[in-house]
Amino acid sequence: MKLKALVAAFAALFALQSGVVSAATNTSRTSAQASAAAKKTAAKPAAKQKAAAKPASRAAAQKAATKPAARKAAAKKQAAVRSKAAPVRVALRKAAPAAVAVAPASLLANEPDEALAVDAGGLPVLGSSAFYVFNQKTGEVLLERNGSAVLPIASITKLMTAMVVLDSGQSLSEPLVINEGDIDRLKGTGSRLSLGTTLTREDMLHLALMSSENRAASALARNYPGGEGAFVEAMNVKARLLGLWNTRFHDGTGLNPANVSSPRDLAKLVAASASYPLIREFSTSPERYVDINGRTLRFGNTNSLVRSPEWAISVSKTGYISEAGRCLVMQTWLHQEPVVMVLMDSNGRYTRTADAKRVRKWLEQNATQRVAVARQDVGG
Repeated sequence: MKLKALVAAFAALFALQSGVVSAATNTSRTSAQASAAAKKTAAKPAAKQKAAAKPASRAAAQKAATKPAARKAAAKKQAAVRSKAAPVRVALRKAAPAAVAVAPASLLANEPDEALAVDAGGLPVLGSSAFYVFNQKTGEVLLERNGSAVLPIASITKLMTAMVVLDSGQSLSEPLVINEGDIDRLKGTGSRLSLGTTLTREDMLHLALMSSENRAASALARNYPGGEGAFVEAMNVKARLLGLWNTRFHDGTGLNPANVSSPRDLAKLVAASASYPLIREFSTSPERYVDINGRTLRFGNTNSLVRSPEWAISVSKTGYISEAGRCLVMQTWLHQEPVVMVLMDSNGRYTRTADAKRVRKWLEQNATQRVAVARQDVGG
């Protein structure tokens, strides 16, 4: 009995140990499976996120790759719009006819003398990119290049400013005061007419035409009935009445490059200006002394040709802003006949006056040749 009981006890103990080991093994397997399942579950979202990230990165790469192309396309589009919107001085010069190799216009840009060279057609070589010369008495066009090109006109604007002021009938003795509204905030140009300077309307008109004083021109427009807006509107109405169809004004000074015209239109403007005695007088005055705030200041004419005894000039006006280049318009008398010269878009300091001298020399030579031919016809 004792032996049977001992064997049973050992058997029970062995069974108990086996159960414990089996349970531990099962527990270990269950934990491993749970851990593996958890890892697998955690890996799925990560894989999904990675898969979702790939298209995004590709899209970003494609977008980054298309940026330079888009920028280039936009730049081309903007350039095309600019070229259509307004004339460019450089483009105009490229489009101008090439000069004869003997004396290209580029070499004349800073030439103070009036050395005359002619092209293959016998026409004078000029440094101005656009010009128009005609006999006001006969209407004959004597010289022309880019006569219909619409370009910024700078201070040539002041001829129209003067006509509108004189047409208004406002008192020329009325005192006008330079104030903050007359300061050039567009181009930053200076002036000797300091804030608070008081001059008559006549003096302002004189300085605007002779010395191209921007603050004087601004004061004239600002003191027009209805203000500067009404003044600019009157300028454009006057342009239409004169048949200046390529001409637009946006201010009375010419500092705004949106003030544009063509050489042909400016020739009409000069001819119309010549009918105003004060414009003839003020625009051709060599100099004027003005008392400003207790000091006497000398103002000179921006066109040096008015001081030359060789010239008989009735109307004169110069102009310059970077967009317009250097411009000069005149009515002068040659062989007792009025000749209007319009010289636009010159890039040298002396080009416009030197071109005027070249045109005059060419006209004189041409007139001499015509007289000689006429005499031969009569004698033959």
